[in-house]
This record gives sequence, C-alpha cells and structure tokens, in this order.
Amino acid sequence: MTANLAGEELMNKIVSLCKRRGFIYQNSEIYGGMANTWDYGPMGVELKMNIKNAWWKDFVRERDNVVGLDSAIIMHPDIWKASGHLDSFNDALIDCKSCKSRFRADHIIEDSIGMDVEGKTPAEMTEIIREKEIQCPVCGSKDWTDARLFNLMFKTFQGVVEDSSSVVYLRPETAQGIFVNFKNVVDTMRVSLPFGIGQIGKAFRNEITPGNFIFRTREFEQMELQFFVKPGEDDDWFAYWKKYAMDWLIGLGLSPENLDYHDHSPEKLAHYSKATTDIIYKFPFGWEELWGIANRTDFDLGTHMKHSGKKMTYFDNESGEHIIPYVVEPSVGVDRLLLAFIVEAYTEDEVDGSTRVYLDFHPQLAPVKAAVFPLSKKEPLASMARDIYDKLKKVFNVEYDESGSIGRRYRRQDEIGTPYCITVDFDSVEDKKVTIRDRNTLEQDRVEIDRVLDYLLERI
Repeated sequence: MTANLAGEELMNKIVSLCKRRGFIYQNSEIYGGMANTWDYGPMGVELKMNIKNAWWKDFVRERDNVVGLDSAIIMHPDIWKASGHLDSFNDALIDCKSCKSRFRADHIIEDSIGMDVEGKTPAEMTEIIREKEIQCPVCGSKDWTDARLFNLMFKTFQGVVEDSSSVVYLRPETAQGIFVNFKNVVDTMRVSLPFGIGQIGKAFRNEITPGNFIFRTREFEQMELQFFVKPGEDDDWFAYWKKYAMDWLIGLGLSPENLDYHDHSPEKLAHYSKATTDIIYKFPFGWEELWGIANRTDFDLGTHMKHSGKKMTYFDNESGEHIIPYVVEPSVGVDRLLLAFIVEAYTEDEVDGSTRVYLDFHPQLAPVKAAVFPLSKKEPLASMARDIYDKLKKVFNVEYDESGSIGRRYRRQDEIGTPYCITVDFDSVEDKKVTIRDRNTLEQDRVEIDRVLDYLLERI
C-alpha cells in the first residue's frame, strides 16, 4: 500500500510518525525551533546507534585490514587551506530582492530550465537567470541580486581574542582527520597496504538551502572509510567498495529497485577525485545521493606532505620504495541513511477492516527488538512478564508495556518497528509458555518461557 502514496503525502506521514513515536524532534522547538535542525528522540537514537554499529561491525571491526579513529572536530586551520576547502568549498548563492529568499544559483537554473551549469562562474549564472527570466519559486519575482560565492565552512574562534589569528573552522568532512593521522596509524599499528581507517563523526556545512527533513542539514554525522592502496590497484578497489556498499544496503533491507549507481562525469568531479560514483536512493522527493564512493588518488596525502613539510609516505617492502598511497573513499551520511531506512520500512496494510501502520525494519536495525506484555496487570502475570523482560533487556533493547488493550499495545510497537511482541497470558501460568507475535506476518508462536531468548537470537 505504501507504494500507492504520493511522494509528498508519504513524506508528511513519515515526518508525523517520527515526531509521534519519538524518532525525531524539531530542534529548540519550545523556542520556535531552528530551521532544518533536528534532535533524535529515544527511538531515533536507538535506530541511529544500530545503523552505526552495523556499519562499524562490517566495515571496521570484522576486517583485519581496517582500524578505527576518532579525530577532533576543530583542527588546525592550515589543514583546510591544504585540502582546498578554503579556496574551493564554495556554492554560488543568489537572493530574491522581493521576498528575500536565498537559493543556490545552480539549483535555480537546473530546476527551472533543466540546464547543467557545472563549471559556470557566478557572473555567468547571473546572466543566465536574467536572460531566461527565471522566476523566484517562492514569490514569482524576477528581481535577483548578483550571484556570489559563499564558503560552506562554519567559522569560529579559538581562544579569548577574536581576531584573524584565532580563526578556526568546524570540520566540513571527517576525512581530513584521517589523512593527517595517516603516519601516526602506520607508525603505531601493524598495518600494511592495502588497509583502511574508519571513522564515524560529526561534520558541519553552512548549506544555503538545506531541507527535505533530515536529508540535508547543516550538522550531520558521517561514516567514512579511507582505504589506502598501492597506485595501480585503486581501480579494482574502487569497484570492490562500490559493490560492497550496495550489497550492504540491500542486506539491511533497502530494495534493489529503489537503488542505483550514478557515475560523475569528468567535469563534475571534485578537485581531488579521479572517479566518483554515488549510490542513489529513490526518496519520496526523488532520486538523491545516499552514498558516495570516490577514488581520491594520492591528492590528500600528497598535498598535506607539501603544506606541512612532513613525510606522508609508506615504505613498500616489496619494491623497496617510499610511495604515496592512493585512497578509495566510501562515505555515507548517517542521517540520510537513517531516513532511507525509515522510508523503506514505512508500510500500511489493512487488518480487521482498519489501516495498520508499521515499520518493516531489518531486525538488526529495529530500535526495540521485542516488547513484553502481561495480558493483565494482576499477579502472577505481571511478575512473570517482568521476569522475562528483565532477562531479555540484558541482551536486547526491549520494552515492557502493561497499559491499554493488547491491540493498542501491538499497534504502538508496530509503529516503532518492533519485530516481536511477547504476551504472557493466563495459560502461561500452567503451561509455562508465552505467545510471540511476528510484526510483519502477524503469525503467533507458542514458545516455552525458557526458550524465549533463544527464539529471538535465532531471528535477530
């Protein structure tokens, strides 16, 4: 039934469910909120943690050739000069003089007339907007300012004096923290090419036009792997990580028909990239980038070696030479990935003549793995249910619920995506069994109390 919902209608339902069931809240809501900033509630933080844990397990912990890192958010400002962010991490913005709305100039042109303006200067984009008489999508005016470049990094100050010498930046990506620690990892860990350094952390971009709920925000979290390889082996590893990332997404529940690859054309490649492919996902608002895989060549290590004066080479025992490794980077934003999993999971069906909403999460991702219900608050049902709950919560995130009808309790758990509900009924006193209900099929199994944990472990 979900497939029949229009994009805007589906998105509105998802946003409503996220608020109603404690996944995502508007940031600073009691003060009127901050545009395009969001807080994760009790269910959201569990889902987010499960996504990060799944990524860390498969991309870092279970691999013999990948190690982890947690670098600082604020780093030496020279890093951003060396990486090119100070000079080239810019978008062209333009303002409507009538309603004061602000837009990316390239998006205004592409959305209005379908013209690709990659590589155009702000002056050239201004000319196109005026020649084509492009209207403001908010008020319809054609009265625009000139487009001008806008750096996306958040600037702040370190120390007590706010002057040019104390300027620092909130990192716009987590990758640079890995690159500047490359030699530290090589010198302290037993790693040899090919090897990777993985990191999960916050990044900040002062986006001109963030939006679409949590898809594009100014504060977000990245899961990044920088995989270092010998020059000449980069193409093979690039192909490997493209396939691995796609298979990983499908394995956790995203439908293949909602996923695709998008290869960047040469003129759209970032300054550091030899090749970049996006895994794109069909959101309710259209196909958008979900996961980027880039061949960054030796640009990053080479440029940091040049600017810092420190050796960023790796000694290859086979050739007896010092080399600058190439880097293949699979990078995905946690927030937009979380949104994709919610969109994919959102399901409506009809049960007993009424619409049932449930989130069809992969069990590994579900915020709550099981819920325990006593059919009645009376003893001994309550104590039996509480005992089962106390044992399960040592292994899983589980909930205990004794309020309302059993049907209402089922619906609450369905809407947060709980795979299994365990009911202790009056027969349980005699047969020492409970009823376990499957979220998707609604089928019920009668299971011995002593086997409940094993039953769940076999399925989660």
